[in-house]
Amino acid sequence: MSQAYKTVADLLLDCPHKRLWWVGLALSGVLVLILVTSIAVLLLKGVGVWGVQIPVAWGFAIVNLVWWIGIGHAGTLISAILLLLNQSWRTSINRFAEAMTLFAVACAGLFPLLHLGRPQWFFWLMPIPNRLGLWPQWNSPLVWDFFAIATYGTLSLVFWYLGLIPDLAAIRDHYGNRKYARVAGFFALGWRGCAAHWKRYRTTYTLMACLATPLVVSVHSIVSLDFAVAPVAGWHSTVFPPYFVAGAIFSGFAMVVTLLVPLRTLWGLEEQITLDHLDKMGKLMLTTALLVAYGYLTEHYIAWYSGSHLEMKIFHARMFGVYAPAYWTMLFCNVVAPQVLWKKSVRTSPWMLFVLSIVFNVGMWLERFVIVVSSLKVEPLPPTENIYMPTIWDVSLYLGSFGLFFILMLFFLRLVPIIAISEMAEEEYEDE
Repeated sequence: MSQAYKTVADLLLDCPHKRLWWVGLALSGVLVLILVTSIAVLLLKGVGVWGVQIPVAWGFAIVNLVWWIGIGHAGTLISAILLLLNQSWRTSINRFAEAMTLFAVACAGLFPLLHLGRPQWFFWLMPIPNRLGLWPQWNSPLVWDFFAIATYGTLSLVFWYLGLIPDLAAIRDHYGNRKYARVAGFFALGWRGCAAHWKRYRTTYTLMACLATPLVVSVHSIVSLDFAVAPVAGWHSTVFPPYFVAGAIFSGFAMVVTLLVPLRTLWGLEEQITLDHLDKMGKLMLTTALLVAYGYLTEHYIAWYSGSHLEMKIFHARMFGVYAPAYWTMLFCNVVAPQVLWKKSVRTSPWMLFVLSIVFNVGMWLERFVIVVSSLKVEPLPPTENIYMPTIWDVSLYLGSFGLFFILMLFFLRLVPIIAISEMAEEEYEDE
């Protein structure tokens, strides 16, 4: 284990680019202040400060919810499913992807609570006994979201923490800073690395992976049902669950690449996060992009085959109406741009993948915007002249969520080994 420990754990002892880390922390702190200000204004004045109105009663908040939840899917896929499939290439990126999942879920959880209008009563969503006799409305998708996100976040946190235990014990035994070593030792739960500990660890870790795997499909399927169960043309479709899951994995892997490529260079992890890892992530992004493109075709075919005048009207409005620039940009980012990933030279070029991953995430955010806003804009009754336009508080809340995400990520880089040391050591032992 010595070489693996030296390569990764030394990053905690001597963090490279400390000044750059502090600059990132300061910028993230500014965004967090913007987030806090936006939430304070929302609580004082109500959701009227957002651009939502009739008929577009859902806006940035629901768009951002779906987008952040989608980003959180890559961590569970890399950690749980690839573990069960015995894919060794997950080792160098699973810890980072799991952390990204937790932070993305934390950001996603903000938006449905704030969208309640009275977020101080959010606990009414939980089935707890109370004197008022209030129980959750189980027919409401909002309650489904609450349980889906809470379950996904809890299981992801436990799965992430379980994988950390052997590494925390290694820090306890070898780290130079006594205070930090004691804290790590407390969270290591008395790990000694004996055969009995490893046996229980492997059994529990595999069982947790088996529990986490269905969540990749179920969580975003439940989020998609927020739309599919509504009698709104453009939403009422059975293709939404698989279509949303494919898009979630697509955007999740794109965010992993966006964060991993600069970190790989700045932290000097080229030997641990190899071009082969990037090549495999490029292939997965290409596969899911093709599934997303198929979802777009299916949506349009169902609208045509249904013979519904309103369905056709919505898709015509998406292509040629007020939000047409967002629609065509979405198609370019999610359908046209991924086709360059057929070339291996692109998949193994870190900075080309980095640029493409940003393009993909922009496209996936626009997809959620187009789905949410354009369908609500076209009404079965004579349409109003209202056009949904986000306000400064919509935008600031979205930007502020990035501050929360990045500040959590920066603390993660300084406090926890970003690569699973124990799994790297196991691979080294098997290679020998």
